This record gives sequence, structure tokens and C-alpha cells, in this order.
Amino acid sequence: MQIRSLFLKHLAQTNPEPIGLVINHAEGMYLYDNNGNKYIDLIAGISVSNVGHQHPDVLDAVKNQIDRNMHVMVYGEVIHDQTVNYAHWICSNMSPNLNSVYFVNSGSEATDTAMKLAKRYTKKSGFVAQNDSYHGSSQGPLSLMNDSYFTERYKPLLNGIYYINQNNLHELIDIQPSRIAAVVMELIQSERGALSATLEFVRYVREWCTKNNILLIVDEIQTGFYRTGKPFAYMHYGIEPDVILLGKALGGGMPMGAVVTSEKIMSSFTHNPILGHITTFGGHPVVAAAGFAANNWVFQNIKQLKVEEKSQLFKELLVHQKVKTVEGRGLLLACHLTTDINIVEFNQKLLAKRIFTDWFLFNMNAIRIAPPLIISNEEIKWVCKMILDTLNEYD
Repeated sequence: MQIRSLFLKHLAQTNPEPIGLVINHAEGMYLYDNNGNKYIDLIAGISVSNVGHQHPDVLDAVKNQIDRNMHVMVYGEVIHDQTVNYAHWICSNMSPNLNSVYFVNSGSEATDTAMKLAKRYTKKSGFVAQNDSYHGSSQGPLSLMNDSYFTERYKPLLNGIYYINQNNLHELIDIQPSRIAAVVMELIQSERGALSATLEFVRYVREWCTKNNILLIVDEIQTGFYRTGKPFAYMHYGIEPDVILLGKALGGGMPMGAVVTSEKIMSSFTHNPILGHITTFGGHPVVAAAGFAANNWVFQNIKQLKVEEKSQLFKELLVHQKVKTVEGRGLLLACHLTTDINIVEFNQKLLAKRIFTDWFLFNMNAIRIAPPLIISNEEIKWVCKMILDTLNEYD
């Protein structure tokens, strides 16, 4: 059977019309299919491959660690230098209170872990989340999502979840804070179309949490590691979260998630009961080696990457009567189109032009622009020209 037929027959499908592009290999900014066609990667595996594909530093780190060992023991029992050094490096690039890392295997698992931790630490069980946010699709994260299309058929989910709209300062007033363990928020609502929270809103939520002994959990799964132009998105706002969620680019192209918080909060997992959260593969030394190599390279080369300049170039070039706005920070962008554009058809047209992109869960009138941070100005200009040429086909 053809590989596509086997894919459809034996791999669990998530929608009736997958992109279905057969990937032969990838390198740098490009994906290659079995026919030798080259596609520019405009989404980096959904904000994963910040250094592009097959980066030599990442390959060397993975190969060196595989030559030493792979899995040895469940998380937290033995010491792997790669994992410990990566945790130390992460903490050294965050606020001083964020000094303890729990490695897991995905962003969804990081969200679940943080929710358990918040309940254990605060001895409360309620959560506040934002409408049109996405924190993962397992039971805990799905409970934070207030979109009936995605949640209705999985109910009942967790109780005690309260929903507010991004940038609405007044909706917290009606929530009884004595019940709330944590507010979980994205500073840029990625799946809504890269819409940013205002400074006033974020600082108000921070103050409300502090006043009421509530943890502020900031989801940096898509925004971390200079994706928005700063090491982490919370640094745009001058606040200190109590807990940070990491994923996506954390693993340097391999599966990894993490919860970062203070040693005091994290210690809640160590007693009453012990093993408050456990994972077999969290902090896997090969994955840690890949993530450390990738993100250390980004931090060392950030001046040359010029993320904010590239962001501005996208915004300057994507001007068209059918482009309503380009939202987002850094290289986490969304090009919002007029409602007469069928976004699925539009993305298929771009794929035919050898541009690999995607849309958003909660916005079917925008295309995702989240390329590897290594994208060049020349590549940006070519991509924008192709997008504008495609829009001209609708005139």
C-alpha cells in the first residue's frame, strides 16, 4: 500500500481532511516531499522548531547523548547532567522566584501538572481561564477551554472553572476569590489569532492574584524562547508569574513540556503524599540535550536573529484590501483576512505555491505566521509576495 493509504488506515486521524503532505526530510527553513518539492515552513511545527530543522548543534547534542545513554529511570530518581544543566539554564534566564523546573512530555501535561500543583499548594480547587484560550486537550486543559464545539462531547469536565474575556478588567469582580487556586492565562491568545493582552489587564490580574493569595499561571508554551522578541512573553509586561508553562520549542524539536515555579511551591509535590506528580519519561536526557542545544543557540545568537525587525517587516509588507490586520508580537503572528476568504482553500493555494502554513482553532479568518526564527528577510519578502499574489486571485 502507498504510505498515504497506510497513514489514513492505521494512524488515528484528528480531522476528516488532514494536510496529508508526505515529508521525506527537512533542513533549515524547508520541508521536502517524496517528489523533491521544497516547501518553506511558515509555522515551525506550531512554534516548535525555532532554530529550523536539522540544526547541527541539536544533532550533535542528540548523538552525543545517545552514545552515553537514553532512558534509565523514572523522573526524579537519578541524576542526568543534561537534564539538570538544562533546568539550571532555564532558571537562570527567568525571574529569581522561578527557580524550580518539573519536566514533563508536552504542553498539555504541563498544564495538568500545574493545575494539580496549584490545588495542592493553595488547598483550593477553582480556576479562572480566558475565553478562546488553548492550554492543551487532555482533561485538565480542556476544562479551561470555554468553547462548546470542542468541549461539549467530553463533558462533564472539571467543575469550578470561571471564564473571563481577555482585556476585560471587570469580569473578575463577580468571581469569589476564596475558591480560586489559580488564574491560567495566555499573554498572547495564540489560537484566537495572536491577540495580545493589554498591559493594564495583565497588571490588574497580577494584583488581583497577589491580593487574594491566588497563583498566576502564565502559559508560555507557544510564546517562550524569544518567539515574541523577548526570552519569555511575561517580560513584555513587567510582571512576575508564580508559575510558567513551557512546551513546543522547549524540546528543540523533540517532545518536552515543563512547569517552572518557586522551590517553595514545587516542594508541595514532595510530601503528603510523596510522589505528588510522577512521569516516566519527563526530563529524558536525550530530549533535554536537544532542547538545551537549540535554545542556548537562540539566546547566544538573538541579536543576529533580529526577531522584532523581522516581525515589523511582515507587518509592513502584508498590506492588502483583503488583509484586515496583522496581529501578534515577534514571530508569533496572525494575518487576519476578510470574511469572504475561505481559509482552508486559501491555505491550499499557498501549499500549491510551496508555502506550508496553517490557521487557528478559534479564528477561521487568519493564517498562522510563526516560522523558525532563522527566516531571512529575503524569505519573508518572497512569502509576503506569494500571500499577496494569492489574495489578488480573489479580486
